Amino acid sequence: MGKVITGGTMSLDGYIAGPGDSGFDLLFQWYGSGDVEIPSASPDVPPFRVSAASAELIKREYADMGALVVGRHLYDLTNAWGGRHPLDVTTVVLTHQRPADRPDDENFVFVTDGIEAAVAKAKELAGDRDVAVNGGQMARQCLEAGLLDEVGVELVPVVLGAGTPLFADLGIAPVQFDGPTTVVQGTGVTHLRYRVKR
Repeated sequence: MGKVITGGTMSLDGYIAGPGDSGFDLLFQWYGSGDVEIPSASPDVPPFRVSAASAELIKREYADMGALVVGRHLYDLTNAWGGRHPLDVTTVVLTHQRPADRPDDENFVFVTDGIEAAVAKAKELAGDRDVAVNGGQMARQCLEAGLLDEVGVELVPVVLGAGTPLFADLGIAPVQFDGPTTVVQGTGVTHLRYRVKR
C-alpha cells in the first residue's frame, strides 16, 4: 500500500507562497540550478534542471507516485497545467463545483465530497503507489483528517516575510513528526522528509 504524502518548497521563514501568490520565482530557483533534466508532462511547464543529488531523490519519488490531489484554486491558477500535470499522473481535483465543460478522464478527476473522498479516489487510482497531496489547504485538511503519512519540505535560502504556510490555520496543533527520515542537500535546496507520528 502506498503512502499519502505532501510537501512543498518552503522559505526559511516557513512560507510556500508569498503574499497574494507571489514569490514563486524565488522559491523555485532551485528548479533551474543544475544539469540533470527532470521531464515535464505538461505542455505549459518546461522540464526542471536540478543538481544530481536533487534529481536522484526526485526521480525516485516520482516513480513511486500514482496519483495527485489538488484544490480547485491551484487547478484554475495553473490553467490545468495545459491539460496534463507535470508529474504525468491522474490528478484528483477537490472542488465545491466541478467544471461544467470538463468530464473526468485520465488527466483529471473531480471530487466534490471532501478531502476524505478525494484521497480515497486518488488511492484507488494509484493502486500500490503513493498519493501526493498538494500543499496549503489540501495538506492541512489531510493532516486534520488523519490521512497523511509523510511530509516533504524543499527548504530554500530565501525569506519571504509573509505569505502562505504549508499548514495554514491548522486546527489540531501541535502535531509531531518523526525524522527527518531523509536529508538531501541539493544546489539551492535542502530536501527534508518527515513521517507523521501516529
